[in-house]
Parts: sequence; C-alpha cells; structure tokens
Amino acid sequence: MVADNGLSQPVTSLKGVGGKVAERLVKIGVQQVQDLLFHLPLRYQDRTRLMPLGALRLQQEVLVEGTIQLSQVKFGRRRSLLCHISDGTGSLILRFFHFSKAQQLQLEKGRKIRCFGEVRNGPSSFEMVHPEYQLIDAGKIVPVDSELTPVYPTTEGLHQLSLRKLITQALASLENGLMPELVIPEARCHNVADFSLTEALKFVHQPPPDAPVQQLIDRQHPAQKRLAYEELLAQQLTMKKLRQQTQHHRAPALNPDPAQREALLNQLPFPLTKAQQRVLTEIEADMSKPFPMQRLVQGDVGSGKTVVAALAAIDAVSAGAQAVMMAPTELLAEQHFKTFTQWLTPLGMKVGWCAGKQTAAERRQVLEQLKSGEIKVAVGTHALFQDEVVFNQLGLVIIDEQHRFGVHQRLALRDKGRDVDTMPHQLVMTATPIPRTLAMTAYADLSVSVIDELPPGRTPVTTVVVSDGRRQDVIERVHAACQQHRQVYWVCTLIEESEHLQCQAAEDTATTLQDCLPDLKIGLVHGRMKSAQKEQVMTAFKSGELDMLVATTVIEVGVDVPNASLMVIENAERLGLAQLHQLRGRVGRGQIESHCVLMYHAPLSENGQARLKCLRESNDGFVIAQRDLEIRGPGEVLGTRQTGLPQFRVANLLEDQELLTVMEQAANKMLELAPDKAEALVTRWFAHKLDFGHV
Repeated sequence: MVADNGLSQPVTSLKGVGGKVAERLVKIGVQQVQDLLFHLPLRYQDRTRLMPLGALRLQQEVLVEGTIQLSQVKFGRRRSLLCHISDGTGSLILRFFHFSKAQQLQLEKGRKIRCFGEVRNGPSSFEMVHPEYQLIDAGKIVPVDSELTPVYPTTEGLHQLSLRKLITQALASLENGLMPELVIPEARCHNVADFSLTEALKFVHQPPPDAPVQQLIDRQHPAQKRLAYEELLAQQLTMKKLRQQTQHHRAPALNPDPAQREALLNQLPFPLTKAQQRVLTEIEADMSKPFPMQRLVQGDVGSGKTVVAALAAIDAVSAGAQAVMMAPTELLAEQHFKTFTQWLTPLGMKVGWCAGKQTAAERRQVLEQLKSGEIKVAVGTHALFQDEVVFNQLGLVIIDEQHRFGVHQRLALRDKGRDVDTMPHQLVMTATPIPRTLAMTAYADLSVSVIDELPPGRTPVTTVVVSDGRRQDVIERVHAACQQHRQVYWVCTLIEESEHLQCQAAEDTATTLQDCLPDLKIGLVHGRMKSAQKEQVMTAFKSGELDMLVATTVIEVGVDVPNASLMVIENAERLGLAQLHQLRGRVGRGQIESHCVLMYHAPLSENGQARLKCLRESNDGFVIAQRDLEIRGPGEVLGTRQTGLPQFRVANLLEDQELLTVMEQAANKMLELAPDKAEALVTRWFAHKLDFGHV
C-alpha cells in the first residue's frame, strides 16, 4: 500500500515494480506514483457486454462468445488454424497463424469460447485474427467486466495488464484524499466543473459500463475536458513563468531619435498602413522599457514586415545600440541585406553581412567591425550564432521566419547581447500566419502583434488547380503570358528526395521548357548554385531580362518581382498549405492581374484535395493557417520539436480551441489568487517533462 504522501513516492513503492519495470516506466515519463494517474488512456475497449454474432459489424472491437463447431488447419500461402464458432444468432471464424499442437487440441469441437478482437472481412465470412480468448467450462457462468478497458501508451516489455494493475494501485491513493483540488479559475463557464479532479481521473481510467464510449474515444467527455482544461492551464502557466523570468533581466531602455525614422519614411515610395503604424507603436513602447521586449509580429505574405523590422533597427541604432537581423536562408538574408543597405546607408548607418560562405578575410573584417561597433546593423544566417561573433552593444535582435528556428536558437542569439544581467530586445517575425488559439499556446512567452492589412495596390491572385496531364496546355498559357511581357515562375518540388535530385529535376525542367519555348529567355535557380550565380540570375529576372525563372522552393520567401504575374507549381500536392501560400505570394506583388497554377499528379489523396481546394478558394493567410491546422494538426503546423510545445496527454489544440481562448485570463487569475497552487499545478502536469529553454 502507498504511504500517506504516496503520490510523490517513486513508482518502486508500488507492488510489482522492481528495477527493470521502473526503467521501462521512465521511458513513458513515469517516475512517481502520481505520474501514473496522469498517464491517460489512448482509447478504450468495451468488454462489458457480449455481442451476438449475428449483430457484428466490420472493424468493431467486441467481446463475443460461442461454441466451436469445427477446428481445422488450412494450408495456403500461410498455414493457419481456423475455428468456426456459432451462438445461435450467427457465426464467426477465429484465425490463428501462430499456434501450437496443444492449442490445436484445446480448441476442439463442442468447447465454449469467449473472445475479444477486431471483426475483419475474411475470404468467406467475418473473422477475428489472433483474438484474446478464454475457454469456458460447461455450465460455468463467467461475468463480463464491470468497466470499459483502457488501452495505454506503452513501451517494449511493459504490458497493458501490468500498467492497468499499477494504475489501479495509484488510484487507490485517491481514496485517501491525497490529490489536492486546486482552484480552477473560469472553469464553470466551460462545462468542466461537473467533475472534481479525483472524479475525473477515476472516470477516465475506469469508465463505468454505461459510459458513452464514442464520446470518450473522441475525447469529448466532460471528465476529459476537465483534465484538458487543467493541462492547458498548467502549460500556459509554464510559458508565463518563462516570460516572467525573462522580465527579471534588464535591457537597455532605448529612446530613439524620431528624425532618423522620419528620414526613412520620407524616402519610401509608399506610406505605411495603419496596421504597420500600430505594430511599430507597440514595438517602440516595448523597447523603451528596462526589460527585454519579446514580441512576435505575424503578417501575411506582402503585408510589409521588412519595413517594420528596418524601422525597429533604426530606432535601436539611433538610441545608441546595435541591431541584428537573422534569416533562415542565404537567399532571404541577402535580400534583407540589400534592402537594409539601400534604406539605412543614406542615414549614415553601416550594415554588415555575416554568412557561412564568406571568405576568411571578409569574415575577419566583419567580426572586427561588429566588435568595434562600426557596423550598426548586422544581417545574416545561422552564422550569427557562432562563438567568435561578438557585438559591441547589441540592443535589438530581429529573427525572420520565426517558425524555422526553435526556442533554444532564439535564446542563443539573444545571449549574444547578454552583459551580466542585461539582454537585448527581441523581435521575431513570421509570414506564416498562425491561428490565434495556437499562437496563444505556442508563443505564450511572447507578445503577439498582427499586421492584418495589405498595402494598397496589391491584386488578389487567382488560383487554378490542374492535373499534370494538361501540362502542354499550361506551357501554352506560360508562352501567351510571356508574349504579353509578363514574367513567370515555374517551381519544381520533389520534397521527399535529396537536394541533389531537386536540383536535377529543376535543371531537366528548365531544359525541357527551353526546348518547347525556344523564343523565351529562361533562367534557373536552385539550392546547389553558388550565391553569386543565384544573385546574377535573380537580378536578371528582376530587371526583366528573363521571361521565366525555373526554381526549386528556394524562392519561397523574400523575392520581390512586381512584373511576375504567373506562377506554376509542379507536384503541388506534395507541399503543405503554408508553403504553397508562401510561394504563391511571389506573384501579385504589382498591379497586374496575377494567376497561380497548382499542377498535381493524379491520384490525389483526400488531404491533397483538401489542401488544393483551400488554396483555390482563399487568399487569406489566416484562413489558410486555420485550415492547415485542421488538416495536419498543431504538431505539423508549428513543428512541435522546434517550438518546444509539449506533447499533451489529454488536451488537443485543435479540438479544445474553445478552452484555449480563456487560458491567458485563467492563468492570470490563478497567479493573482493562488501563486503557490499555480506552481503545484505545473509540477503535477509537466514536472521534468518540459524544457522550454533556460533563461
């Protein structure tokens, strides 16, 4: 029996847990007795009632009972033992591929047998393959289970039966009232207060026979919602704690010179949108505070994030600090470097370039100028992380395409400006819109700004979906567009293959298209080309010397060619919605009517159809992001391993979106009313399982 403080005892205090079993339990995140209580079922089996054989349906998991009518060994491609059973309402075949002579003799005609398994279609009738079974002596009545049977996530060598026995022991601790009920703010508003925590845990581990099985399987039962609410609240509290820890550090309170910002605004050929102005006001307010800004700026393709980043950098420099901008690819970093140089050099601010492909001499010079403070704004890739990169007085870190970098990488770059207890401000940007509920969870350690307005003059892109069987029609359409002095992107995608094969495919496509369209000037860009080569081709395309650019997905972000009005994406079904939306954003950047052709290879999967249909129907990045979330799930959309988002045990970020909307308010309330209980809640749910990055 577990001691009075049994919930925090190691699992070895339970009967049947020795060293070997304890090692296996650690693999599934179970170290203390209470960890077992929060190791929740994946699904349930209903062994509480016998199903008549005449009422069976395909793919049901059911408990049945019958009398063996015939037992025979069949020889085909594989030897199998077939037992024909009936119960007066119907019949069923039990099929065993692995069996012993003793088992064959046991399963003889006339014996009564009870089985549990999945109903499948056999060659002649319904079958169960290798069901769990027990033989029942004549005249004996064996009761069915009194509860639904939980099926748990497990690991090799740890059987379901063993897990169930251990969890039953852990549940016995609840009888002693050892699980403290914590204040759950706002719970009553969300139909999750019908169960106490103890009741919810008991119900989920040992549902009664009259429990709504489908509701439990769909994770929609109020007991599960009660646990999901608490888990989401614990996660929100964890992220808030990370944010609070960051705010314990000091940061330079930057007071910029507004004249410098005005100087850039005056040289721009366009005015800022209201959304850009609002976001800049939020950034300026953050940077004037003596603790580090942690702000995420979301903006759809073409919403004008780059100018917001440049103005934030100008603010930092005019306040006496250095700024750094990091991008995930060399192509995008080069584009930012050029733009920043063009905008900032006339203001007397030196912009430096830091990337992996620099010569040793170039790199040495940049490092010296960064250290001396001569370079005011550095632009680069992952090369900025390296140890030898030292800043003079780093005040602002800007990270573009946030979803490509993990929490740890964000923190590593921020640490470049760490001076005893002072840290730089941090601005992270993404052109991949994230559904609001997901952003509130994944980025609860960041303040979120949204640029939800496109600059005037942007024309919506018309999207069409065609089979690659109509490739010749598409080529003719491309030819017609180029004869009207429009420019065209042709994107090759082979994402499952190596970069080498992607580049080869792009080269082959460029050759084929040039053969079909000899009067057109066609350029090629792919990831294995040298930066100078890529730059030369991109410049030629941008200046109108080339009619068409054949490329791999390296052009996904950052390239701006206003005269490009047609994009063809081959094998579009192989890309995610967010990436397709990013690629499509390369056209429609001027005032010319623009089109995107999504070419697919039949047959299309259901997911593929759903993705392409969504792109055809919407140009709104946030609508597309929400649909992407529904199709692929949050782990795929965010890249769970990268963001540090935990694998939830009960909560589902898609199905529990209505709970997510109140989490920030609930967490604030709990920190205000019961901060000690907030700590206990985080420990209860996440304990040693989370590492969001050290601050």
